[in-house]
Amino acid sequence: MSTSNPAFSRELFAGFDQVYGVPRSTVMTVQGTVAKTFLLLAILSATALWSWNEMAGNQLAPGILMGAAIGGFVVAMITIFKPNVAPWTAPVYAALEGVFLGAISQVYERSIPETSPYHGIALQAVTLTCGVLFVMLFLYSTRIIRVTDKLRAGIVAVTGALCLFYFVSFLLSMFGVHIPFIGISGTLPGIAFSLFVVGLAAFNLLLDFDFIEKAAHYQAPKSMEWYGAFGLMVTLIWLYLEILRLLRNLADQRS
Repeated sequence: MSTSNPAFSRELFAGFDQVYGVPRSTVMTVQGTVAKTFLLLAILSATALWSWNEMAGNQLAPGILMGAAIGGFVVAMITIFKPNVAPWTAPVYAALEGVFLGAISQVYERSIPETSPYHGIALQAVTLTCGVLFVMLFLYSTRIIRVTDKLRAGIVAVTGALCLFYFVSFLLSMFGVHIPFIGISGTLPGIAFSLFVVGLAAFNLLLDFDFIEKAAHYQAPKSMEWYGAFGLMVTLIWLYLEILRLLRNLADQRS
């Protein structure tokens, strides 16, 4: 049950398979997790729309964007290390990430000329993210792609390598060294790298679906529905940001 999503770990649901026979109202279900995921998405959408409009009118204080990004990260770490607080922290995380995503999306939107076919980049990114989500859900639910141990291990390994790559890139950037794959927009290597990361994020969705399904099977506590929804949100936000970056790379490449 390993997954590259840091919100999910094998140890998290250890022992839950020993509690069969308890009422469904007290245990985690896939349907309950889906409902809570939609609720978190609604919260995120509301705060994203607010920050989008505030940024469009140049009324969003710079500190709010940074505060939302840092606050979202802190709340995510608290949730990962204290899963039992997810019913309270997951909505806060969604709200903070919505503020960040709405503002950063407006920044991307402004950078695209109105004459470009990529104008409206935020709406395109949202549409593509939803499309990828439903495609991966279809592939998983129909078992066209099965989450085997080999597939799981491969995705975890590649995602871990990517995280290490980002960390090293960040350290190098502090010394003025920029890696073309992620530092220069509009280049063919940059576009190829963005496509690769989008694909990797999409495959991480498969692991999240598999983990939630197994957690429900092991009858995890009802409160863990919030944690499952939170973990799925982490991947969806990553996927959206990578699609946004890919579209920006494509727009720069055409200009």
